[in-house]
Amino acid sequence: MDDPALPYRIGLGYDSHRLGPGGPLRIGGIDIEQPTDGVHAIGHSDADVLLHALTDALLGAIAAEDIGRLFPDNAEENRGRDSEDFVAAALQKVSDAGYQIGNIDAVILAQKPKMAPHIDSMRDRIAIMLSCPASSVGLKAKTGEGVDSIGRSESIAARVIVMLMRK
Repeated sequence: MDDPALPYRIGLGYDSHRLGPGGPLRIGGIDIEQPTDGVHAIGHSDADVLLHALTDALLGAIAAEDIGRLFPDNAEENRGRDSEDFVAAALQKVSDAGYQIGNIDAVILAQKPKMAPHIDSMRDRIAIMLSCPASSVGLKAKTGEGVDSIGRSESIAARVIVMLMRK
């Protein structure tokens, strides 16, 4: 049964992409420049795993269609597309549903490059995208400790939880 008066809603998002040689690697709306042996995420759009997971968390919180249904990876208009467009569209749907950002918590899973030097820049960029204070954006990074495709630097992933509050 739908209850449009729910005071809070929670959404969970996840995304992963294979890594390949080259760069830059776009995460959280910023390009992470690396040495000549750097990596980039392979995907139809800009392959920003953090923003893709954020988009799905926002959409999931309001029980909307997921990112793949709204922005299919076989649609030419999405080739190389900036993932900030996906976040903006999801945020508009959140607003239209009568909610606003409470806070988000996110984790990037990557063996390399090291994310720590870029966390504050990503938090600030996401806060701007969401029109919320940076203090509402929790962000951390974890390595794969040499385990599975993340630990072997073959892939990168992100998980995001968002809490929405009724306006």
